Amino acid sequence: MDVPVFNINGESVGSMTIDEQSLGGTVCPVLIKQAYVRYHANLRQGSARTLTRAMVKGSTRKIYRQKGTGRARHGNKKPPQFRGGGHSFAKTRTREDFRLDMPRKMRRKANRNALLAKLVDNEVKIVDGLTFDTPKTKAFIDMLGKLGVDKSALVALSPDAEKSRNAMLSGRNIDGVALCRADQLTCFEMLNNRYLVIDKGDLEAWLSGPSSQTDKQAKINPMGRAAEGGA
Repeated sequence: MDVPVFNINGESVGSMTIDEQSLGGTVCPVLIKQAYVRYHANLRQGSARTLTRAMVKGSTRKIYRQKGTGRARHGNKKPPQFRGGGHSFAKTRTREDFRLDMPRKMRRKANRNALLAKLVDNEVKIVDGLTFDTPKTKAFIDMLGKLGVDKSALVALSPDAEKSRNAMLSGRNIDGVALCRADQLTCFEMLNNRYLVIDKGDLEAWLSGPSSQTDKQAKINPMGRAAEGGA
């Protein structure tokens, strides 16, 4: 598959050949969805909390006398049936309760397959030299317009902080634009945005980096952060 390469002025400066088979050959929606749900679930903080009747602060005084009123017997005003009372089944779940796991090889295949889906739909804009001399939001917006980006876009920047600093400062406050590091590109970020904008060198590094190990070599002879347990 030949994908056009542009400069930051939107001019075509060549093409990049990408092997479809290395990305899975065909799009597998089931695999991509499984990985997407996993990434989404693992973002949950699990911080929702509600109070039981024992946690509610207030008086423990009996609200009315036990007998002679014709009403039900009650103690204080903290039971669930009273306004301001505690919950019968309070929420106490933690972040770990929502976490999902998925084999590393499957995650990488899903990420590469999501890129294939973007390539098939012509939603990947490869830029030769995605850098800016100075941080300037207008220049960043002009670049997206010249590339034909008319919907939400994920801009994958270089892992080198010094190299990507101006681009990050230029695009971080633009509505509909999300930024991420190119070496941390996942199907979750790609599918949350219509277009993917990435530097040619960063895409080549991602395709040949740890994400390319989708077989036993991922465990036997891992590359990069995978040696320390990274995805």
